[in-house]
Amino acid sequence: MSSFLHTMIRVGDLDRSVDFYTRLLGMKELRRNDVPDGKYTLAFVGFAPESTGAGVIELTYNYGVEKYELGNAFGHLAIGVPDIYATCDKLRAEGVKISREPGPVKFGTTVIAFIEDPDGYKIELIERKPA
Repeated sequence: MSSFLHTMIRVGDLDRSVDFYTRLLGMKELRRNDVPDGKYTLAFVGFAPESTGAGVIELTYNYGVEKYELGNAFGHLAIGVPDIYATCDKLRAEGVKISREPGPVKFGTTVIAFIEDPDGYKIELIERKPA
């Protein structure tokens, strides 16, 4: 059986990005692999390891590259949160850019918001009330 493993994004400051995804969004750093000969480091973050069937994010830091052009092909990552308003308040207090305030999606009832990570990647927060 096939399964989704990870999405890779390039970051300009690995420690800053790991802090964002772990401390602010509640993920765990699952593993890190530094490859000096290749001049890059990979850090994998997620809510659970790939072995559980969960998809994770591979943060790739290429030595000496501090900024990337994001282009217009990539859309966003999506994360479910139990209370979108409290989550956005907490993230705003930490200086996170909220690019779309929480509220219902157009022509629907699902409550969403958009934030940006330290490199400008868009993250959609989708409210998922506990059952």
